[in-house]
Amino acid sequence: MNEHEIRPVRADEWAKVKELRITALHDPVAAVAFLETVEQAESKADDFWRDRAAGAASGRGVRQFVAESADGQWDGTVTVLVEERGASDLFEGTVEQTQGHLVGVFVRPEQRGTGLTEALFEAALDWAWSMEEPVLERVRLFVHEDNPRAAAFYRRFGFAASGKVVPMPTDPSAKELEYVFARP
Repeated sequence: MNEHEIRPVRADEWAKVKELRITALHDPVAAVAFLETVEQAESKADDFWRDRAAGAASGRGVRQFVAESADGQWDGTVTVLVEERGASDLFEGTVEQTQGHLVGVFVRPEQRGTGLTEALFEAALDWAWSMEEPVLERVRLFVHEDNPRAAAFYRRFGFAASGKVVPMPTDPSAKELEYVFARP
């Protein structure tokens, strides 16, 4: 793998958060990987991006990790959302247990297959397992039925299909498959 520092975003890095998200939404698989379009992201004011970076930099609710190269370029990201038991859930209504939820997974095409995604996932899971009371017993993610490359990576990494299938919020005719990683 190329040398990268895997670390949480900092609150003042909103411009890089925005740039990487828009880059991700330009990816050919963005339509099945994200619930947002590039047009939606580009139309958001800078205050949105400032708030997003600040929220993902501290606290228990969310943490965004990035892979930063030696020259300062961000080559990948993953975000962990903490879903508290009883809270509303984007997919099925109410969260049944406190858990982590990985979203926003993206690695620049030229960095895919280098181990960068694994390093990002390791950092995300380490952070999730560090949560105290209530501890997270599992981390989950959803993958679109037409994204077999991502599903294969998740299985190789150790996620297992739970059998839960839900309609994609932006296209109810498409399905999202839940994968889970139990606390070791």
